[in-house]
Amino acid sequence: MYWDTKFVQPLPDFRIYVEIEDGRKGVFDVKPYLDRGIFRELRNVHYFNQVGILFGAVTWPNEQDIAPETLIAEMRPASEDVTPRAPHAKSVDPRGSEHRG
Repeated sequence: MYWDTKFVQPLPDFRIYVEIEDGRKGVFDVKPYLDRGIFRELRNVHYFNQVGILFGAVTWPNEQDIAPETLIAEMRPASEDVTPRAPHAKSVDPRGSEHRG
């Protein structure tokens, strides 16, 4: 759908750069979620950097996810210091398989 996440990239300080199908781009701060239940596992930077996309949502291997509508509501415009499409960045093709950029 037009509000699905099409690209995600982990950033320093527990933030993620996201691009939405409708063209919106920005930075989502995950820090406010790190003390909540299953999201505590994301405090591990190595694990946090395993972020991906599944069915339009930002996800991690152990089923943590952030829905596109949450991303849209809380993301901030990306600043010039954010360089998307770095080698560890992830995107999804229309069939839902993950690609490393």
